[in-house]
Amino acid sequence: MKIRILSIGNKMPAWVQDGFDEYHKRIQPMLSTDIVELAPAKRAKNPSDANLTQYREQEGQTILNAHASGSREQLWVLDVKGKMLSTEALAQKLADVMQQGDDIAIVIGGADGVSPEVLEQAHVKWSLSALTLPHPLVRVVLMEQLYRAMSINHNHPYHRGN
Repeated sequence: MKIRILSIGNKMPAWVQDGFDEYHKRIQPMLSTDIVELAPAKRAKNPSDANLTQYREQEGQTILNAHASGSREQLWVLDVKGKMLSTEALAQKLADVMQQGDDIAIVIGGADGVSPEVLEQAHVKWSLSALTLPHPLVRVVLMEQLYRAMSINHNHPYHRGN
C-alpha cells in the first residue's frame, strides 16, 4: 500500500518541513508515503463569497486531476465535518485498506475548504480535530498520526495508548 498526501499549498515554513520530514523518514520502512504539493488558486485581495466558491472549485479540480481515479487509490478527504477517528481506529482502517490491496490519497484542502465535487468522490471524510488547525500544522499532525497508527499495526513501542 502507498499513501499520497495531496495538499493544496507550498512554500511551507522550515519548522513544518522539519516536522513532516521527521515522521516521513520514520514511516517509510512501514508504509510508502509521499506528498504532492498542489498550487493554490490565485486569490484576490478582497475576495467575495463568489470568489471563495471559485477558489474551492479551481483547487478541487486540481485535486481531482492529481487523484488516480479509476485506479485502486481510495480518496480520503480531511474535512472539519468528517468523522473523527481514534488512533486505534485509524490503525484498523489502514490495516483494512492494506488487506484490500488499495492505495490511499489523503487530501488537505486549501484555505477556503474543499469543493463539493471532491467531497462527493471521497471514500472517507475524516476530521483530525474539532479544533481549527492551520494548514501547515495539519501536515505535521497527519504524518505523526499515520506513523503512530502504523507503529500500532507493526507492534512498535512508539504508541503508548490504553
